[in-house]
Amino acid sequence: MFVDAIEEVGRFTRPIHFITRNYNDTVVTPGAATMFFVNEFACAVTCKHVIDLIGNRTYINQRYANFRRERDALVRNHHYQKHIRGLENKYDFGTETIAELSERFIDCTADPTLRFRWINHPKYDLSIIIFEQFQRPLYQSYAHFVKDSSILKQGKSLCRLGYPFPEFTNFKYDPEADEISWTNTGIIGTPRFPIDGMLTRHLVENGELYGVELSTPGLRGQSGGPLFDRNGLVCGMQSKTNALHLGFDMHNVSHNVNGKVVKVNNQPFLHVGHCIHVDIIKSFLAQNGVKFYEA
Repeated sequence: MFVDAIEEVGRFTRPIHFITRNYNDTVVTPGAATMFFVNEFACAVTCKHVIDLIGNRTYINQRYANFRRERDALVRNHHYQKHIRGLENKYDFGTETIAELSERFIDCTADPTLRFRWINHPKYDLSIIIFEQFQRPLYQSYAHFVKDSSILKQGKSLCRLGYPFPEFTNFKYDPEADEISWTNTGIIGTPRFPIDGMLTRHLVENGELYGVELSTPGLRGQSGGPLFDRNGLVCGMQSKTNALHLGFDMHNVSHNVNGKVVKVNNQPFLHVGHCIHVDIIKSFLAQNGVKFYEA
């Protein structure tokens, strides 16, 4: 049903790659998010929570650089570990604290320099990315939004496209410099991944329709990816996944597995995708003078 639509939407949907490292750890963790272009002028949309992460990059990296500078200046005597704990408290570092973060916008432009700014929606999980001095674009098309959103009714089949399950490996940790970086070796790309679902409910807050719910989850890495119909018309944007408790809990229930009785505990949930509504996206683009197309 969505074969041709996925090909068309893939022409303007792009991944954002992230690498992070937690404090006092040498493991570099890859991650991804999604964005899609809305016109020929290098304007795109994604989730605000994605932009918030990018916006915190300077603070995150500078904080660790300051910590590292103070740490490296310490005298390695019997008070060293005490001073290290003091620095950890000063900078609020724990084992799950992100110490370093870097991102890359993939297959957007052939220009190695990339400048951009963003505009966050004041209420919803939506941001506009505006690339400046954009040269040699690599995206081949741009979104066409559905003109009449009244077609978004319960039971309608829709699809999302994004970049979960990151497979890129072009990064490293440098133990001498104690920092992470991108490399020119390894796997550079991550394959796109579609997932379809049925529109189950409309999402309303304070009387305003702001989103739609799908019967299937949006996957990690698909945040900011387009929601579209079988004609490739964009109907919204993947934002988050909600967990609905089904109420079929099992507590210490006997169950026969291959002739052996085992005790089972289970609390099942239905994971459903929440997407920002197309009308919210179009309205926000119009408010900020960003050109977009409808069909």
